[in-house]
Amino acid sequence: MSRKNTNNRRVASRLAAATLVALAAGCSFGPPPRSQPLSYDLGPPPVVRQANPGIRAVIVVPPVAAPAPLDGTAIVYRLGYVDPARAEVYADSRWAERMSVLLTQRVKSRMAGIAAGVVSPADGARADYVLRMELEDFSQHFDSAAASRAVVRVRAALVDAGSRSLRAQRTFSAERPAGVNAASGVKALAEAADAVIAELTAWTAQNVTAAGGR
Repeated sequence: MSRKNTNNRRVASRLAAATLVALAAGCSFGPPPRSQPLSYDLGPPPVVRQANPGIRAVIVVPPVAAPAPLDGTAIVYRLGYVDPARAEVYADSRWAERMSVLLTQRVKSRMAGIAAGVVSPADGARADYVLRMELEDFSQHFDSAAASRAVVRVRAALVDAGSRSLRAQRTFSAERPAGVNAASGVKALAEAADAVIAELTAWTAQNVTAAGGR
């Protein structure tokens, strides 16, 4: 074999080895990492007007109970035109905190504006009523690929803290039109949540007043 052929084979072998190293390096690095999901909350709470009915009582507001997957940070949507029984979640968007936590904070903020006092069970403070809430729905429903609506539904029970008797119970719900992405769904869900909380607050005030204030 000539020296020229030997040199050519050596060059080819080195090129092949270099190519394999480059390919291996590319595989090890892979595609660039995805950016962090967008984080959302319910936005600034609405301003409570002085004209709203006052609650002459101290209210205990326990954390809102919520079933999975509503008790996580996932933003849930349902494709009603495909399978309304299946809950889907956005991969690139999420809530800044568990929805049950965000909703509890929202309710307490609204109640604090018109009640004699709002406390948590952990505070150990004396109270007149306990407002228990269970989240039944907090999701974006797609009726078609081009239209959706935000649905918020909460079941509430007002309990007399002294006698531990049920004063009243009711389910509150609200819907708001939304677009076809997470951002529009979040905005509509926040609006629907505020509508539910406003109705819930008025209902609580009516029942406390009917019971003679305290």
